Amino acid sequence: MLWLVLCWILWIFPFVSRTRKQRGKESVVMAPAAKRGIWIQSIAYFLAWCRIVQSNPRPLLIASMIVAPLSTLLVWQAIGHLGKQWRIQAGLFADHELVRTGPYRFVRHPIYASMLGMLVASGLVMTHWAVLIVAVAIFIVGTEIRVRAEDGLLESRFGETFRDYRAAVPAYIPFVR
Repeated sequence: MLWLVLCWILWIFPFVSRTRKQRGKESVVMAPAAKRGIWIQSIAYFLAWCRIVQSNPRPLLIASMIVAPLSTLLVWQAIGHLGKQWRIQAGLFADHELVRTGPYRFVRHPIYASMLGMLVASGLVMTHWAVLIVAVAIFIVGTEIRVRAEDGLLESRFGETFRDYRAAVPAYIPFVR
């Protein structure tokens, strides 16, 4: 359990450090609908963190010990490549660029992929598998709202370039279109 807490701390760190750097930078365009997605994702995390089992089977714990560090590495890579484009709320800055390097070559929203990974890793340790399945389903609903909002913003700014990128690269689960 301690390793999961450590992964969460390491997972959150780039967000905290990047948020401090972004203070005062105004967005030109925002997607308010994405806020609903954040709330729905929060419900999924709440369910995954409900400690209703004392211990899950060893294979599930091992899977969690693999998924959590990989998800942490993914978020560090994603935020590093996103650079100044990163923000919590869906929006575009005046100097926004379309990032297609690093993990963005494989999924358009690697931060959401890492969030899904951390949700699964936590649920494998904390809750019953049936609750985790419900949590993942709820998370996907919230994430789809956010993806559609962000993709709409990116398409409005980058047009055909973004449409080609969207057609070639899955949203947040590799190999799933």
